[in-house]
Amino acid sequence: MIFAKSGDVDFIQKIKNSNLSGFVHSIFHRTFNFQCLEDGELYTVACNEIDNAPNTLVIDVDCFDRMDLKIKDTIYVENQILHIANKLSIHIVNVEQWESKLPLLPNNIERLKDHLAFMKNYIDLHGKSGGIKKAPIFHTSFEKEMSKLLQERTGLLLNDLANNRMTSALQHAESLIGLGSGLTPSGDDFLVGILTILNTNSGFTNKSFCEEVVKKAKSLTNEISYMAIKKASIGKVRESLIQLIHSLINGTEEDLILSLNKVLNIGSSSGTDIALGLVCGLEAKIKAGGRL
Repeated sequence: MIFAKSGDVDFIQKIKNSNLSGFVHSIFHRTFNFQCLEDGELYTVACNEIDNAPNTLVIDVDCFDRMDLKIKDTIYVENQILHIANKLSIHIVNVEQWESKLPLLPNNIERLKDHLAFMKNYIDLHGKSGGIKKAPIFHTSFEKEMSKLLQERTGLLLNDLANNRMTSALQHAESLIGLGSGLTPSGDDFLVGILTILNTNSGFTNKSFCEEVVKKAKSLTNEISYMAIKKASIGKVRESLIQLIHSLINGTEEDLILSLNKVLNIGSSSGTDIALGLVCGLEAKIKAGGRL
């Protein structure tokens, strides 16, 4: 018997309503995912070192290595308790409910521009290379070619977004889906950052662009990466990304460093790739005069 510490408000409500069943999809050191039979989406159970995120429940354990979880283990809810086969029972009594909510960008962007310049320089110095951030050396011709493609395609996407050419921007976004190595390819992580920024204004005008990116991603990348893109397309992202945007808008330089480091530590190069997507999305939005 284990207690949940915090979790996505919609996930918790599904447990309360006993409207959740499925099977274990994938297992990692600090998280495991299960596929919900009711809506087809992936849900994540995370250990206590992971930040809140969409479709995620954070529980009071350090890791999942010793729980004997297996792919296809049955997931079900009974009496508001989430069960994973006969191996794990998760109670939601006194769980802290969390909701993904992005801040709106300010009308006066001078401070934001200063923080953005600082963030770009910090990523250049401390970000992890090998994805969107170019590696200093390449060990194989494949790595060199992959890096070249990422540089070219992200540049084309940024240029089209800045000039509000959304039809060709969609083509370049599609060319990034699934591009790169790792569980969540660098191109996908970059798009998560871009889609996040597109959702940070009150007069959201590019809903159709976001929806089309999701449609393209369905068949072009893996299910875990697809879910991140799907959620980012409607402004639902993990807590550390939201805090980073808050720091960019209202925080001190120290706040920005603290929140940026949390993002940069996500995955291998995933955090850096997402952060660079945020940077490029903000640059495009500023160049477009806020029209994005």
